[in-house]
Amino acid sequence: MKTFEQLTDDLAPRKFGLYGKLWIGFLLVIIIGAVYAYYLQFTEGLVITGMRDYSLWGIYISNFVFFVAISLVGSLVTAVLRLSGVTWATPLTRISEIIAVAAIIMGGLTIIIDMGRPDRILNLFMHGRLQSPIVWDVIVVTTYLTISILLLYFPLLPDLQILRRKFKSNKKLSKIYARFSLNWNGNKEQKRIYNWSIRTLSVLIIPVAFGIHTVTAWLFAATYRPGWDSSNFGPYFIAGAFVAGAGGVISVMYLLRRTHHLEAYITEDHFDKMGKLLVMLILVYIYFNVNEYLVPALKVTEKESAHLQSLFYGDEAWLFYTVIFGGLVFPAIALLFKKMRKPFPIFIIGVIVVIGAWWKRYIIVIPTLLHPFLPKQGVPKSWHEYSPTHLEWLITWGTLAGAMLIVTLLVRYVPVIPIHETAEELGIEEPKNTTKDEE
Repeated sequence: MKTFEQLTDDLAPRKFGLYGKLWIGFLLVIIIGAVYAYYLQFTEGLVITGMRDYSLWGIYISNFVFFVAISLVGSLVTAVLRLSGVTWATPLTRISEIIAVAAIIMGGLTIIIDMGRPDRILNLFMHGRLQSPIVWDVIVVTTYLTISILLLYFPLLPDLQILRRKFKSNKKLSKIYARFSLNWNGNKEQKRIYNWSIRTLSVLIIPVAFGIHTVTAWLFAATYRPGWDSSNFGPYFIAGAFVAGAGGVISVMYLLRRTHHLEAYITEDHFDKMGKLLVMLILVYIYFNVNEYLVPALKVTEKESAHLQSLFYGDEAWLFYTVIFGGLVFPAIALLFKKMRKPFPIFIIGVIVVIGAWWKRYIIVIPTLLHPFLPKQGVPKSWHEYSPTHLEWLITWGTLAGAMLIVTLLVRYVPVIPIHETAEELGIEEPKNTTKDEE
């Protein structure tokens, strides 16, 4: 059995090597380019995008819905599995929490990017009315972000004290860890408050997470447009979010397993279990997709006909079938085989699921907007279609790079696997805290 010092050495954050520095440099280049593109959008207006009166929502809103979706993984792994007493998920909780925080931060930023006048976001707080679903969205996003940050931070308290001791030779870093550990010493009262807080947050985040996805779905469904006029949209969004989040965790846990040499802690069994969980989530999501497309297709109302024809036979058909069969059906079938639930194959499948999840949001947003109620006669031809501009893509890539940069920086300074919880589960005794002596 490992000693506590060996466990700490295995799980403590490490400095970036050459590839890590190159990765950060790559992300920063994209972000700098996106900042310049946004500067042009801010000064010249949304005319630099492909959005017009009909396509008033473009890839920015698709990107927002994607970020909101993948952030649900914090509830899936951290809350649902934690409350269920599933101990095998412990090595994945911190990874899930980090992904959730990064995603919801960039999701909120994406909404501001989508606004032609971002300064007017203050009006939502000063003059917002509860009758507006947009106000509900602001409330649940900020609440969800707050709880997600706390759910990431509270379980870190014992680990931060452990890192303070480990890096005591680096006085500056050790002092930062000590400050953020809130004088944790592991006494009975602290542990009681610690456990109560985590359980409470785990319970609270589930309805809030469901709320943010439901409210986002209502923003679409309340517009009474073909393709969105559905009472299925709430659970449809939640089911899709679980799929995107699970795919994201699988992808990140594989990369961290390789870069941090965590093979002894993130085992093949974890990938096998996450693969089985992903199959179940995909099957549920496919069920909601059948409801979303088959029922309107059977009714074939005049409003829905043009929208469905564009998806089934028209310009969006190739993307629609690629996303459904490539991003959902293929992964579900592949993961039924044990060999495909091994680390590398399931990593590839996880990446496919995440990419498919992003394009699924594109399919939800864009085709509906191209079939408005009002006739298109007498408007410029460019309004009949929507195609994102290069600057629009660059800004979108910048938000995705921003989320990955947040994840990268967090895993540099905090353990990606909880040290304190892992030690408790393995029965490894932690040495007594010597905070006063060392400070």
